[in-house]
Amino acid sequence: MIHPGGNQSCSQLLKRRIHFMINIGIDVGKFKHCACIMDDKTGEILKDSFFFDNNKEGFQLLYSNIKPYLKRKHKAGMEDTGHYGNNLINFLLDNNVSVALINPRATNLRRKQLGQNAKNDRKDAQLIAQMLTDTQLWRSVSKNSLAYRELRDITRLYHQLKEQMNEFQNRLQKALDIVFPEVNSLPWTPYSHRYMNMILAYPSAASIASADIRSLRKILDGKGRGRKSKLTAENLKMAAKASVGDGQNPAAELEVKAMINIITSMDSQINILEKKIEDFSSKLNSPITSIPGIGPITGMTILAEIGDIQNFSSAAGIVSYAGMDPGRRQSGTYDAKHLPISKHGSRYLRKALYQAAFTVTSYEPIFHLYYKHKMDQGKIYRCAQGHAARKLIRVIYKL
Repeated sequence: MIHPGGNQSCSQLLKRRIHFMINIGIDVGKFKHCACIMDDKTGEILKDSFFFDNNKEGFQLLYSNIKPYLKRKHKAGMEDTGHYGNNLINFLLDNNVSVALINPRATNLRRKQLGQNAKNDRKDAQLIAQMLTDTQLWRSVSKNSLAYRELRDITRLYHQLKEQMNEFQNRLQKALDIVFPEVNSLPWTPYSHRYMNMILAYPSAASIASADIRSLRKILDGKGRGRKSKLTAENLKMAAKASVGDGQNPAAELEVKAMINIITSMDSQINILEKKIEDFSSKLNSPITSIPGIGPITGMTILAEIGDIQNFSSAAGIVSYAGMDPGRRQSGTYDAKHLPISKHGSRYLRKALYQAAFTVTSYEPIFHLYYKHKMDQGKIYRCAQGHAARKLIRVIYKL
């Protein structure tokens, strides 16, 4: 048999071959994972799909199967979905295994292209191994990027709790509209300590009207953040007696108490997360917070969602990753240019960028002029804000 390359010996061919990568495809599950090992150059399956448990013994089983191939250039890839693969990623990195994450949208598209409508763990492991041959479909993971993932988990939890607390505040106001609709027109700050303590103790106008004036004074004169309320116990009692609120609605009163307890607890957790995010900001000392209008929370949210910026070859990549790339549909002579943004990226990143754009265009003269220029061109508010957000991405990328 004549080998390609003329008189080259088998050892020389082997030396050439070891430069090609070993692809390790892993389909992640809650209790079990499935792995497959493939030669990047030939597409040959070196180790057929096998299952291993999501525990220490299972991880050791995986490592014993892939260890013979780790001396060669390799990449262990899995979909970037959920949290089930986090411990596995840590294990692989601790054992000096190169890890890559693949966008699940890409695997879904590839599966459809191959006509594989039904999801199959063994075939998915092979599909992921095949997709590692295209470097545009995956991004490398390192210990540094895992630190960004930790920050991302914290900032996402922070924003989730803020959104949930807003929902509970709306429910509280709905219940108060039934039992004491005039409560927010009084001269005190809604959700302040005195406000929350008062309606927790007396969750309706009827209960305040019948309360001892000394008890009302004690709550209003108690310690709390901010300036002392201008509302006196006498004025509060007078307003409660004149209220049109339903004084015979125990269900609404119970909801008021429940919502206040939930909101108070969530506010305490949000403050803890806020402090943690500020600590991250101090350690990272990122120049993003030097941009006027961007504080630690918004700045760290943007950095956490982007991750390692070295994974992007240009600012346009971040724009696309955030789902802020303008939509466009073109076919033949038909060209629809003015379509909504794709919105296929992280909603947390998109929201943070829009919030940052709003404050930056207010505090930074160059951004303000750019935003005004877009508005003068006839752009609607949200569109002009989107242009400012994309400009902000370009500035962040340069920083």
